[in-house]
Amino acid sequence: MNIIYTLDIAGTFAFALSGALVAKKENFDVFGVVIIAFVTAVGGGMLRDVLINAHPINWIADLNYIWTILAAVFVMFFFKSKVAPLSKTMFLFDTIGISVFTLLGLQKGLNFNLHPFVALIMGMVSAVFGGVLRDVLTREVPLIFKKEIYASACLAGGVVYLLLGYLGLQENFQFIVSATVIFLVRFISVKYHFELPKIKNDIFGK
Repeated sequence: MNIIYTLDIAGTFAFALSGALVAKKENFDVFGVVIIAFVTAVGGGMLRDVLINAHPINWIADLNYIWTILAAVFVMFFFKSKVAPLSKTMFLFDTIGISVFTLLGLQKGLNFNLHPFVALIMGMVSAVFGGVLRDVLTREVPLIFKKEIYASACLAGGVVYLLLGYLGLQENFQFIVSATVIFLVRFISVKYHFELPKIKNDIFGK
């Protein structure tokens, strides 16, 4: 099991756990909790695979994703009191997760001979749209539309990956550097409360 696959599974677990915690907070039943955990963990990758016609979809080809999601739901139900307060730990894993998922999605897009810009979008979709689907299903405004720098961090790291690729650098080096960029942009922006500018209503005369 290589390090990227390990991080992929760890990110899947973290996303599934965050989804399960949100669903439990909304008083969903067991089935609802599993569905929200599933959508959060693999929704982005599944949407990407459907858009680029990649078959079989990841979680269908590899049942380890299903077992990982179910393990996360199990942990949420039986260790909720210990897991729920660990917001910093969950933020750390979430940030690692989007770093890995962005680049895996970008790589997959390039492997399918997509234009680099389209592959970059597919990387962002892989990383953030599971969370978007979770928020929509639980009647929340998706995080990427709020003040935190989230999708922008994914795009920044993806651009770095493409630039390093054009320079002909070794692929593992590309991955490590680009993932680090995503992690640092996300971490620093949250720590120091950086955010993208908002469009004020008065700009449009409202």
